[in-house]
Amino acid sequence: MAPEPVSTGWRGKLEWGLGALAARGHRHPTGALVLALLLCGLGAFFARNLTLDANLVSLLPRSFPSVKDLETLEHRFGGIGWVAVVGEGAEPEVLKRFADDMAPKLEALPGIRFVEVQRPGTFFQDRALYYLSPEDLEDVERRLGARITWEKERAQPLFVPLVDEPAPSLDFSDLEAKYGVGAAQRMSGAGKENYYLDPLARRVVLLARPEGFSADLDFSHRIISEVKTLLDAQDLSSYGPGFKTAITGAYQKKLDQQAQISRDITVSSAVASVLLLLFLLLHFRSGLGVGMVLAPVVAGLAWTYGLVGAAYGRVNLLTGFLGAILGGLGIEHGIHLLGSYLHLRGDGLNSEQATRETFTHTGSAALTSAWVAALTFLVLGTSRFRAFREFGVIAGIGMLLLIVAYVLVLPAVLGLAARFKWRPGPGATAQVRSPLGLLLVRWRRPLTLVSGAVLVALTANMGRVRFDYDFGSLEDQHLPSFVLNRQVSDIIGYSQSPLVVLTGSPAEEHTVMEQLRTRQRQLGQRSTVDFVASLETLIPADQPRKQAILQRMGKLLEDVPEGRLNAAQRQQLAQLRAQTRAEPFTREALPATVRRQFQGLQGQSGFVLVYPAVSLSDGTAIRALAREVRAGASLPGDKHLPVAGEPMVLADILDMVTHEAPRILVGTTLAVLLAMWVTLGSLRTSLLCLGPTLVSLLGLVGLMPLLKVEFNYLNILIIPVLIGTTVDAGVHLLTQLVRPGKDFVKVYSETGRAISGGLLTSAVGFGTLFLANHPGLNSVGVLANLGFGVNLLVMLVAFPALLLFLSERRKSRPRRPNASAPAPSTSPPLSSPS
Repeated sequence: MAPEPVSTGWRGKLEWGLGALAARGHRHPTGALVLALLLCGLGAFFARNLTLDANLVSLLPRSFPSVKDLETLEHRFGGIGWVAVVGEGAEPEVLKRFADDMAPKLEALPGIRFVEVQRPGTFFQDRALYYLSPEDLEDVERRLGARITWEKERAQPLFVPLVDEPAPSLDFSDLEAKYGVGAAQRMSGAGKENYYLDPLARRVVLLARPEGFSADLDFSHRIISEVKTLLDAQDLSSYGPGFKTAITGAYQKKLDQQAQISRDITVSSAVASVLLLLFLLLHFRSGLGVGMVLAPVVAGLAWTYGLVGAAYGRVNLLTGFLGAILGGLGIEHGIHLLGSYLHLRGDGLNSEQATRETFTHTGSAALTSAWVAALTFLVLGTSRFRAFREFGVIAGIGMLLLIVAYVLVLPAVLGLAARFKWRPGPGATAQVRSPLGLLLVRWRRPLTLVSGAVLVALTANMGRVRFDYDFGSLEDQHLPSFVLNRQVSDIIGYSQSPLVVLTGSPAEEHTVMEQLRTRQRQLGQRSTVDFVASLETLIPADQPRKQAILQRMGKLLEDVPEGRLNAAQRQQLAQLRAQTRAEPFTREALPATVRRQFQGLQGQSGFVLVYPAVSLSDGTAIRALAREVRAGASLPGDKHLPVAGEPMVLADILDMVTHEAPRILVGTTLAVLLAMWVTLGSLRTSLLCLGPTLVSLLGLVGLMPLLKVEFNYLNILIIPVLIGTTVDAGVHLLTQLVRPGKDFVKVYSETGRAISGGLLTSAVGFGTLFLANHPGLNSVGVLANLGFGVNLLVMLVAFPALLLFLSERRKSRPRRPNASAPAPSTSPPLSSPS
């Protein structure tokens, strides 16, 4: 068999250069393999200390307001949230004893600022009347006076009512509704146990406030380890048989999620390796062939992760799975290259000739596809969302390094095999005519029409696709710490993760409080804020004036005829008398645990705590919360006070992803088209190669609503990734089919098998995410494999049928006589058996 001619121009030089470089590596394999091994050693050295950072905060640029505000909060205020220590399995009195025993021990741990065991209910209950306005207090005084007068009249033995008038009401539900949402009333847990205790669940909670942030995973690990060590050292049998402890809260949840993702990476990578190995064995039926494909992939991954270790030092939520993903994508090149080599050997070429010819033509197509895929990833790397940016940069560089590894390693391995007189077996070089290829030739017209009709129907369905804003659906809510945390939140009665507005003066604190309360009233049921608290709100205004009213009320209560009251009323009377005797108080009189919730690391004040009324898993509600609080934290003169908290980070992530997605999609498409135009030298050919990818994406989006698959802030990146990773199939198929004189069924059988293998290995790389317990990562695997499946159908059925149909139409057109035209070629672009 004579070698096929290379293209003309610079592309021809590129093809010739690749072939010559591969032939040189084939002749001198030792030097190439030694260089590859040295680079692998360097890669392993720099990747040895790679760690996983699954924290969402680290995925945003430091320039973002939410990130900068968190850094400011960390230095001034310290951590938000609690380490919640839970004791369960005993009666209430025993649970209270456990809480009292553990509180000082927990508070003595380094890194713990304070521990809250009981609600400040008694303190605020005794001073509840001070939180009413003077006008409302006078209204209470009038109601009490009217009722006392009515009762005293009827206590007289000679009193005869002229009319049967009802007793003046002592229903203060209107005032309770008015002041029941106040910070003091909510934090006091009115109507709840003084301890954070659930008698029915036989559970008590201690709330320990750490100094550092839960986002600092090293700090979280240290503080949780110290708490666990302390609990393990306790003699729990003293609290009764079956008594046990557990830990939850933001710090434990972060660690559990980190551990889960680490397990997912380990399991997914192992499964991906086994599946890819089995697939290659089935594909090539040769252990040596499998080794020839895997050797360049292992080398390319070692180089890639060496660069990751040197540049970043850690992997994030998405890049942690790039080993499995790049492995699948890299093996696709190996299937095309080794498959072409084996077919050329079957056509009678020797090893060096087959190697040169393989890298001249198939290698050129592989380089084009790798360059296009890398460019796609690098466009994704322009995102400000750190997870996308690092994924794009690492994957883009990794794709280029993998093709370099194939050019360096595969010819050398083939050269070594030839020196040891290895020859492919007959099964490896056998050329089978695909039944599907024969079917396409026969039914090209109806298959084209049916494919077009299906595409039109799916395109019409695209408008039904939805974006899932629920962060909760992207986290494993069944982790024990997540389940227990929800139960702890029910016991506490309000969110454990408030937002913090950092004010600079008492005046700013007062302004922010008033603005937030005003906005909350204006929004009514649409407000996303539960209540707002600061030290200022816990110290009532006009206390001397209120004290005078309370003293008058106390005198009225002295004349109440207690003999006419039942036991419950007498208890209420005693509580009311105690409230009227309460003295005015200052900040210093507040319980220490209450004060410390509003003070910074150095005891400074100036913090407004905003407790959400919405679930922090609801992305839409979080964005509304961020807007509401930021509006309340705006001061005259366009001054915006820092608002810190994880909800602000989550809101910024959603805003950024939804804003950047269209830009990245358009940029990716244009970049891929331009890259192929440059490398293939023809806009028409480039559009034809890109066409199947765009068609499969339209089909994918139209299919998603039918399968109840939704986009989210993680899996949205799959759309540009699919553009870069599936376009190479179009390049391989078209460049092989349009060669003059090629038999369609033979080319389709060879290239279609390689395309199927390549897409399947890519699907395996992403498909291992199916095994991830993390729902967000699982959704990435689902969408990616759905995309690969649609693309496989388009590539193997719709696109070849269309090419055959167009070729038939072109042949059937009558040609105009043209004296200057060259003689027609005797070898049509697409020939097929009649």
